[in-house]
Amino acid sequence: MIILAATPIGNLGDASARLIEVLGEAAVVAAEDTRVAQRLLAGLGVANRPRLIALHDHNERDRAGELVDLARDGDVVVLSDAGMPTVSDPGFHLVEAAAAAGVGVTALPGPSAVLTALAVSGLPTDRFTFEGFLPRKPGERRSALRALAAEPRTMVFFESPNRLAASLADLAAELGADRRVVVCRELTKLYEEVRRGTAAELAAWAADGVRGEIAIVVAGAPRRSADPDSALEQVLALVASGTRLKDAAAEVAEATGLGRRDLYQAALERRKEG
Repeated sequence: MIILAATPIGNLGDASARLIEVLGEAAVVAAEDTRVAQRLLAGLGVANRPRLIALHDHNERDRAGELVDLARDGDVVVLSDAGMPTVSDPGFHLVEAAAAAGVGVTALPGPSAVLTALAVSGLPTDRFTFEGFLPRKPGERRSALRALAAEPRTMVFFESPNRLAASLADLAAELGADRRVVVCRELTKLYEEVRRGTAAELAAWAADGVRGEIAIVVAGAPRRSADPDSALEQVLALVASGTRLKDAAAEVAEATGLGRRDLYQAALERRKEG
């Protein structure tokens, strides 16, 4: 069995009793950084000394087969440096290989920088998208942000403190200087900071330099006012192309902010008239 174990993102007090129990019994631990894993074991007071195997971005594909074989005979616990493995951290290729080989995969739920940042941001949480790290190169970063300019859901990013100011400046340029943004720094740690403002305001704040682990939460694009007649034509066009009326009304309602039932009824009336 492959066990994906979520570890504290800062405060060791967030470690679950189940995590401590599993680490206390583990024979094999695959860790993003074995030195960090050793410090975690010591910090949690775990006396067990399992076999530690490095599993990081540069060797995961090569190591996946070996770990899957080990997992056939016993549990292999997978740790990232912080949070849940596979979420912008190593583990995905291992899980992919385990699934293909018919080896079981389970997870120990726990701390998540993504959900923690989203929860404290004050931005809508009912629908969101996690975008991971923005590209390092400025041109690629701006292109990635440009592609998200119309995204209606709240967006969560990770970012290096060294690139934060540049990323916020690009965000202001591509998504709008007034777009609401929240920068979460050092979540759950002693110097935790949640800074809210517009993209332009936070870009100016970050220009002086920011330290620590960073998550950025960005408000989704505001809905644009829609013309009901134009929206109805979009529904009818989707229906003409083979989409069910109910699905077409829901799709256009999502894109325009108009009522799904109103569009559905209007389309029915139009079809009766025709």
